[in-house]
Amino acid sequence: MARSLSPEQIPLGWSYGLLDNMVERVSGHTPNKSHPEYWNGGIKWISLSDSSRLDNGYIYETDKEISELGIKNSSAQIHPAKTVVLSRDAGIGKSGVMAEPMAVSQHFIAWKCDNTKKMNSWYLYNWLQLHKREFERQAVGSTIKTIGLPYFKKLTIAAPPYQEQCKIAEILSTWDKAIRNTKRLIENSKQQKKALMQQLLTGKKRLLDDSGKQFEGEWTKVELGKLLDYKQPTSYLVKSTEYSKGYSTPVLTAGKTFILGYSNEDFGIFNEKLPVIIFDDFTTASKFVDFSFKAKSSAMKILVAKDGISTKYVYESIQMLNYPVGGHQRHWISIFSNLVIGMPCKEEQRKIAAVLNNLDSENKILNKQLKDLKQEKKALMQQLLTGKRRVKVD
Repeated sequence: MARSLSPEQIPLGWSYGLLDNMVERVSGHTPNKSHPEYWNGGIKWISLSDSSRLDNGYIYETDKEISELGIKNSSAQIHPAKTVVLSRDAGIGKSGVMAEPMAVSQHFIAWKCDNTKKMNSWYLYNWLQLHKREFERQAVGSTIKTIGLPYFKKLTIAAPPYQEQCKIAEILSTWDKAIRNTKRLIENSKQQKKALMQQLLTGKKRLLDDSGKQFEGEWTKVELGKLLDYKQPTSYLVKSTEYSKGYSTPVLTAGKTFILGYSNEDFGIFNEKLPVIIFDDFTTASKFVDFSFKAKSSAMKILVAKDGISTKYVYESIQMLNYPVGGHQRHWISIFSNLVIGMPCKEEQRKIAAVLNNLDSENKILNKQLKDLKQEKKALMQQLLTGKRRVKVD
């Protein structure tokens, strides 16, 4: 981004140069933590703990606040609303726009845009988003990676006239709104499923059977080890980790990543008695799997439901268990196989699993919509923020 552009690469009417020449750049500071009077004074202060609030447009809340005394006795400053911030440490390249006056820690760079008509806050925010991977590449350090301050002194940008910036920002805000709404729907869907699980998997809410009558009868308490057989993943471990999206067989982990990549190995593929549950013996994380796969870790157990048992029902019941993970031990055999869940009849298991499956399907559709919206916005950003596609300004 700091390289020079040839004249023919600069769109007609656009300017190109140092970002510092178009907008005021400021850095942050942390008041002395040994002085409690410098803290909790009502001035919102963006710190590393706010990383999850970035990349979502406006920043409304912060984990910590500082006081007027903290401002007076440190290099921290209160920046005006619509100041754009970018993380140069943890969550490198994440950015946001202040919804109200705030201060920032030294882990951030900020640009005050509204004191001049040279740079629109939302144009700059979107430009930072478009170049996020470049910022990530600039981070250096062995233990904690960071972007040094000198880099930002040389940061260059191509920008259209201010009114065109505003128009571009307005267009992109339509996608931002759709993305926010979809994220909200996804969160609502998750909360709805969680509440329903609390009711259905404890028997507090009973569904209707095929004849339209509410299920009745007591549930039994059964150990997980009596409901599920386990298989070691040894025969299904991937040999090569040279993954490619062009390959057909997913390589799984029970952790958050789930699909590590895709393998072209045509041997040792698990495709028997699907669906199954994969269970990380060390972390106790688990995933429901209804497709063929290979495994990455020997610490993963493959759990197969016994005849007449709904795999989905047992999987969702496992998610309800609140067992604290302790020590570097094999949790399935020593602990989890002995844990007890409530079990209704086979038909009620099936009905409960079907209801939860429907909610999962809705969530998948919403996540697909979210992914599509993000891709559409990125494609539009690449057109609008480079001048390849121009907008009409009233």
